[in-house]
Amino acid sequence: MMKNYTDMCIGGLAFYLVGFGLMMGTNHSGFVGTDHFMPVALSNMDWALMFFQMMFAATAVTIASGAMAERVSFIGYAVAACLICLFIYPVFASWVWGGYFGGTGWLAELGFIDFAGSTVVHSVGGWAALAAIMIIGPRLNRFVEGHNFNHSSLVQSVAGVVFLWIGWLGFNAGSSLHFDSNVFNIVLNTILAG
Repeated sequence: MMKNYTDMCIGGLAFYLVGFGLMMGTNHSGFVGTDHFMPVALSNMDWALMFFQMMFAATAVTIASGAMAERVSFIGYAVAACLICLFIYPVFASWVWGGYFGGTGWLAELGFIDFAGSTVVHSVGGWAALAAIMIIGPRLNRFVEGHNFNHSSLVQSVAGVVFLWIGWLGFNAGSSLHFDSNVFNIVLNTILAG
């Protein structure tokens, strides 16, 4: 729980200060944005976009947190959360969704489409998790015969799935960035997929 809280506190601040500009700022190179760092004057829609993408950045960090569980210090995790939201997620996302204020990302130029983050968010989270476990190493003595450990709670697992499912309804429906009849198809597909 503390790591998820850190994702929002440290990751959210890092994304606001630098990440949003790298991701959505004017992107003439196709690689990173060059303005809109620490924004103070945005339209309501632009603030909504920042909030939405901040949640995606925090989600990428949360994906990586599961791989690091029980094997990294809190300080180490906080540094990883900061780096992912400050630089790693925004740069990759700028390649696909960048250039909101001008220009476009190089992957988007090649025709790459990622509607709701299945590649951008989950790929960044997965690659960050892989990099972390390669550095940290395996969990030691967790699955040794005679070593007892607490199994997961079925009630907590089901509650987690329900919370994620509800969250995905908002993520997927909000990915269109406007409310029209397509939102209902998006929500229906998300429910059927679950």
